[in-house]
Amino acid sequence: MAWRELGRKKIYANFARALTTVPSKHVLGSIYASTFGGAAKSICASVRCMPEGIGHSYIGAAGLCNGANDHGIRCFHASSEVWARSDDQAFGLKSLKKEKFAKKNKRNQPPVEAPYVPRNLGKAREPLPDKTIEIFEGMALVELAKRSGKSVSSVRDVLVNVGEKVESEFETLSIDLVELVAMEIGLNVKRLHSSEGAEILPRPAVVTVMGHVDHGKTSLLDALRQTSVAAKEAGGITQHVGAFVVAMPSGASITFLDTPGHAAFSAMRARGAAVTDIVVLVVAADDGVMPQTLEAMSHAKAANVPMVVAINKCDKPGANSERVKLQLASEGLLLEEMGGDVQVVEISATKKTGLDKLEEALLLQAEMMDLKSRIDGPAQAYVVEARLDKGRGPLATAIVKSGTLVSGQYVVVGSEWGRIRAVRDMVGKLTERATPAMPIEIEGLRGLPMAGDDIVVVDSEERARMLSAGRKRKSEKDRLAKRIQEKAEPVESPEETSRSVELPIIVKADVQGTVQAVTDALRTLSSPQVFVNVVHVGVGPISQSDVDLAQACGACIVGFNVKSPPSSVSLAAAQANIKIKLHRVIYHLLEDIGDLIIEKAPGTLETQVAGEAEVLNIFEIKGRKRSDEAVKIAGCRVIDGNMINLATMRLLRSGEVVFEGPCASLKREKQDVQTVNRGNECGLVLQDWNDFQIGDVIQCLDQVVRKPKFIKSQSGAVRIEC
Repeated sequence: MAWRELGRKKIYANFARALTTVPSKHVLGSIYASTFGGAAKSICASVRCMPEGIGHSYIGAAGLCNGANDHGIRCFHASSEVWARSDDQAFGLKSLKKEKFAKKNKRNQPPVEAPYVPRNLGKAREPLPDKTIEIFEGMALVELAKRSGKSVSSVRDVLVNVGEKVESEFETLSIDLVELVAMEIGLNVKRLHSSEGAEILPRPAVVTVMGHVDHGKTSLLDALRQTSVAAKEAGGITQHVGAFVVAMPSGASITFLDTPGHAAFSAMRARGAAVTDIVVLVVAADDGVMPQTLEAMSHAKAANVPMVVAINKCDKPGANSERVKLQLASEGLLLEEMGGDVQVVEISATKKTGLDKLEEALLLQAEMMDLKSRIDGPAQAYVVEARLDKGRGPLATAIVKSGTLVSGQYVVVGSEWGRIRAVRDMVGKLTERATPAMPIEIEGLRGLPMAGDDIVVVDSEERARMLSAGRKRKSEKDRLAKRIQEKAEPVESPEETSRSVELPIIVKADVQGTVQAVTDALRTLSSPQVFVNVVHVGVGPISQSDVDLAQACGACIVGFNVKSPPSSVSLAAAQANIKIKLHRVIYHLLEDIGDLIIEKAPGTLETQVAGEAEVLNIFEIKGRKRSDEAVKIAGCRVIDGNMINLATMRLLRSGEVVFEGPCASLKREKQDVQTVNRGNECGLVLQDWNDFQIGDVIQCLDQVVRKPKFIKSQSGAVRIEC
């Protein structure tokens, strides 16, 4: 069979042709071997080109290449392994070089000793800021995908997840649905409302009164509207954002916002500047420019709002309005008298002088700005303040920016939603609708919104629920991301952590804006020794649940502008040893919490010199045995403070420290004493030291615990200094 297959491959024919040229087998071996070698080489070359699947029979024929000798041809069958081990040099092929075998060293070598180097985590990277996109009513799906940086298919999947089905990528979406999709993607949105085809009419100006604390802002508003609000405020200072409409003698009306001037209410001033058209900067003529004055100027500049300067208290003997103008000009405020565009009016709120000039300046500024707003269509409003009423529930004080807010509409305010049950003006009178620049108070919300939230009118209850739930998910996601970022920050060393204690606090206040201001002010009191941890905040009176929470975490309850808790709550707090601190003035609250922080702080150990003694003479006492060393006693007189037996002593010679160690013995008139006061003489022995010289000074060192200090600046800002 093997020869038949070789014939098919024309190998047998070549082999037969080669054999015919060979003489008989009795020919000389040299000639026979050379002739047969040429035939064998041709056969081997043919066989090596055959595929591996031919089988061992075919390779057995090729065994003739190595099976030939002088006596003839010996045929055999060989396996592929034998063929692989055959000598390739006989056929002109280059064999692989045999490498010299290197014997492995089997001896176990000890591991290299190297110190452990912990992985350098480095500083936690700042997270990328959330992207904000502008959205509008009737935005197409492809436009939303382009602005969000996502594909159309992924945006369509998000729409399916929220329960909306879109057939075409050019189909328009409502602005509420666009916001919901953007929040699901993880984007912040800015709503744009078009005024095309809407009725646009002039509106009153919204004026915010800002300035330093106790410069007469509320007194000025009292003089404008002929009431006395400052007398009702605790401590005579404003601690809320008040909004009301003042009818001017000329017949025009202006909406005023009164912001607090204390340093703790910076966020309230920022909210007032964000919603206003004109800022009235009140500066006292006898006090000048103060820190909160500069802060109010920065808030107005950040909001790109024009300012009108009102120099108050010009009737006082120490008033100097020219000095105030120079101070304002040095801070970069371009006054009208100096070639700028900022109007300056000198007034007196108590004597009611200069109010007509202020009214004229405000109306002129409003006329130059040409204030107009859309009257019809859904309303846009801004929450100025929010509080919790016992009978009416959550109430939100807001100012309408554009459109008309009607009672009975569904609204979404921040993360909360509700159906407007009633709309009241700032006098408390019920009204059916609110027009632009009108301050109102709405009720009917399901939860208490945050001050600064926007009020969005939606079509149905379902859409309001969906939008509110999406905003809550987004805020919770942002809160968790912030917590993860805080945990990723480098951890302090164990020594610093052990020296720091925590002061948990629960804050309850009357309105939402005050809660934020008090919380921010308390957190600024944190120090390296005491960390102020605000575990819970809320609006309303102190309840039993607050006491239970304080007992669970060992917190102190702070109530600001709230009523005293019921007797049962007070008794439960006293039994649980929980402190309840009620205040109505922000000054007193910060001072009280500052004292509590100082009391709780562990303090830092400091070495102080308790006394000094001068060496007048040296005495030597020998031991009873010869092996005992002689003890030298320093005869000293205490020149300052007192010397204490258990304290550490420091020996000074020519102003340089020679020795520092414990005191072995302190005697006065041959009796062991604990303390030697100033002016008295004593004998002193230092442990492990005998080299005294007359004139040396021995200091008594005492370890004292230094507590932090509560520092209050002139501007009203407070801090804890360790």
